[in-house]
Amino acid sequence: MTGRAPTVVVTAAVVCRGEAYLVTRRPRGVHLEGCWEFPGGKCEPGETHAACLTRELHEELGVKVRIGAEIFEVSHDYPDRTVELHFFECELEGDPRPLLGQDMRWVPRGGLHALEFPPADAALLRILQGRAGSA
Repeated sequence: MTGRAPTVVVTAAVVCRGEAYLVTRRPRGVHLEGCWEFPGGKCEPGETHAACLTRELHEELGVKVRIGAEIFEVSHDYPDRTVELHFFECELEGDPRPLLGQDMRWVPRGGLHALEFPPADAALLRILQGRAGSA
């Protein structure tokens, strides 16, 4: 009998300044290494989505965050795990700095498609592309 892959709950901050989005690159040696992503991370047991985002953005980027509405939720099956992703509109207090040695960029909306993102982000990227001109 095969066991079901574990489910990992992840929150991510969609931060837009002007027409550019903040993205970071997953470091070597982790799941989906080298892919670009919206900053955030895994929820600890019993942790709310807001608490997770607040903690992760402080640890990764040294900023405080104002969390807005949830934009999108998706569940994606990878061979070794299922990821339940929650994307939230966020505003940062202060300027982010990559504290864990990760690459960080502000990418124009039209340039997001040129970066490699995890498969689970595909629907969100389509939503963001559809916002062009409406922001």
